[in-house]
Amino acid sequence: MRFAGDCGEQIRLFVHTPRLGKHLTQTRHRSKTARRDRGLSARRRGLVASRRLRARARCLACSCGFDIQRFIVRRTVLEPYQEGRATSGPHSGGMMDFWTATQALILGVVEGLTEFLPISSTGHQIIVADLIGFGGERAMAFNIIIQLGAILAVMWEFRHKIFEVVTGLPTQPQARRFTLNLIIGVLPAVVLGVMFSDLIHEYLFNPITVAAALVIGGFIMLWAERREHEVHAETVDEMTWSDALKVGFAQCLAMIPGTSRSGSTIIGGLLFGLSRKTATEFSFFLAMPTMVAASLYSGYKYRNLFQPDDFAVFAVGFITSFIFAMIAVRALLKFIATHSYAVFAWYRIAFGLFILATWVFGWVDWTSVKA
Repeated sequence: MRFAGDCGEQIRLFVHTPRLGKHLTQTRHRSKTARRDRGLSARRRGLVASRRLRARARCLACSCGFDIQRFIVRRTVLEPYQEGRATSGPHSGGMMDFWTATQALILGVVEGLTEFLPISSTGHQIIVADLIGFGGERAMAFNIIIQLGAILAVMWEFRHKIFEVVTGLPTQPQARRFTLNLIIGVLPAVVLGVMFSDLIHEYLFNPITVAAALVIGGFIMLWAERREHEVHAETVDEMTWSDALKVGFAQCLAMIPGTSRSGSTIIGGLLFGLSRKTATEFSFFLAMPTMVAASLYSGYKYRNLFQPDDFAVFAVGFITSFIFAMIAVRALLKFIATHSYAVFAWYRIAFGLFILATWVFGWVDWTSVKA
């Protein structure tokens, strides 16, 4: 999904000839035509621009001697923020087409299903977003919204425990200890996240890093599951502050895309003496303040990317993410009662190796992809 402005941006023409399998690319500015069309309605401007683009593409192709049976013209925005200028949403007036809605739906499902499973939601988002053509700076705002939908789903699922802790803070030592453990567990991610998040996003947010982290994390997960466990905390209320701090540092590994926040905290909890159920539940509780803080920080940092015209797209992604996150959390809690995390480890390894294979054999050019 590419967000395009109404005027003044650069337009790239992609002319595709199926028989020859070649592309021609040309860029131009729309400033003159935009001024000429300013008096037209939004729909009329879109139709006129589409005809101009297709005519320009046809002339470009014919001038190079291509025998075109059919061609595809695609509009994308090149560096929409290169002049510090915000572009409008997918369509004027907040409307969105079928493909835009489908992209929002797909990414909402991916976020909801993978956020709390130990398979890396960020890694799946990077790969799926590239496959369906979702990108640009405004996509960052969309990702913040769907992540917020997922975290609100888990907060709703554990609302009774949250209410019990909040109301018990003045009188119950157990509630105060649980709250202190959450604060201690969140601190490492907050400090290291503020320090290194930009560097990590710049250098590590690509499918190759994701695939490698998926494979390595999968083998670590298998090793952690097969080693003998010495459990000293059967419930989250039995955890000590040192348990929370160790799991908090384990959570910091999730800053590497493909590692998985839930995977690092759950496996860290198993290694540090928590039962499987306790490690999973504390991972959920630790996600609440961590992800809410991350969403608020990112939302403030990229506040200029939020535009009213994108409300419909954000709503589709938010609602979808909320629903599927609820389904995933409930299913995971039932699953771990009788199973280990080995199935998720093997999935990580298989998926990561598949992505690496597509890169090694040249089936997909992942090297140019950035989140």
